Amino acid sequence: MKRNSIYSMAFMALFVLLGAQMHAQTTITTPRTASPAAEVSQTIGISKVTINYSRPFVNGRTGKIWGQLVPFGYTNLGFGNGGNNPWRAGANENTVITFSDDVKIEGKDLEAGSYGLHIAVFENGDADIIFSNNTTSWGSYFYLESEDALRVKVKSTENAFTEALTYDFVDVNANSANVVLDWENKRFPFKIEFDVHGIVIANAENQLRSTQGFGFQGPMSAAQYCVNNNVYLDKALVWADQAIGIQKNAQTLGLKGQILFATKKTDEAIAVMNEMVDHPTTQPNNVYAYGNQLIGLDRDKDALEVFKKMYKKWDTNIFAQHGMARAYSANGDFKKAIKYEKECLANPNLPANNKPALEGFLKRLEAGEDITAPPAG
Repeated sequence: MKRNSIYSMAFMALFVLLGAQMHAQTTITTPRTASPAAEVSQTIGISKVTINYSRPFVNGRTGKIWGQLVPFGYTNLGFGNGGNNPWRAGANENTVITFSDDVKIEGKDLEAGSYGLHIAVFENGDADIIFSNNTTSWGSYFYLESEDALRVKVKSTENAFTEALTYDFVDVNANSANVVLDWENKRFPFKIEFDVHGIVIANAENQLRSTQGFGFQGPMSAAQYCVNNNVYLDKALVWADQAIGIQKNAQTLGLKGQILFATKKTDEAIAVMNEMVDHPTTQPNNVYAYGNQLIGLDRDKDALEVFKKMYKKWDTNIFAQHGMARAYSANGDFKKAIKYEKECLANPNLPANNKPALEGFLKRLEAGEDITAPPAG
């Protein structure tokens, strides 16, 4: 008899479980009228932050939210594990915040991943922002401190009235933002920061092991990012060499030269850039930029040789003509500089809007003034 009773209980449990599953599979999805679900995301650098939460409404309870509906501190909520629990920072299920990459919260490290978000609100305006490794519980009824991944302390502020609890991202910049929770007349902010350059480079290293590494453009774009931001120049040089190995052209050679300039290896940079000057894919603007860079480095004689090569190849090009004027001016030969500036001014391909500037350069040359230096006075 006892054996039959056990079987009967097991059968009933299975029946209830199957019934619940069938109910979930056969009923339609209907709106959640109270505390509707919401999601907000923000990209910082290439990292994404997403918050999934439910939005309770003040609903006429102004002045009765903080300390009443949301108890101060850590309290026994009368259900769940009976512990001293914080607020669920929303409604219904866990509020869940997801970081695609490692992040700093108020200056403290937190690994990439999803976290249950809780807040302990205090009467003096302080608040504990809690990131829990548990994301599947209902609210904070079953919160366990042992599951904390991180806690940070912040100050709440008075804020414009907000009817429906709202998460947002404010003060967004290149590598950080403030996450804010606004409800009733309070705001709870916390700062998030990403090592954007480190994340981009780590991502690039991974991408370049796939199709992005098959052509020269992939490693070249990674190296260019490093040069543009003056970061990871050692890696940039490796990627530049990788790009050159796939396809040697003016772009790849020029990029390697810029990396060598940035790392103060000037003689090596000039050797690579001179190879760029002679390469058949080189265009006048590439050579013009390099020649002016040499002038800026006080390598005036080297610049003149570069502009001479340029002029020999593109003698009717306005950049070649003006480049010769600049190079001779830098070397103190104003007579020849005037000759080439006049030639450039007479060029039918000279855009009309550039003419006044060149006329100004010509006047300075005629007055014996170096046009590669700032104007006198």
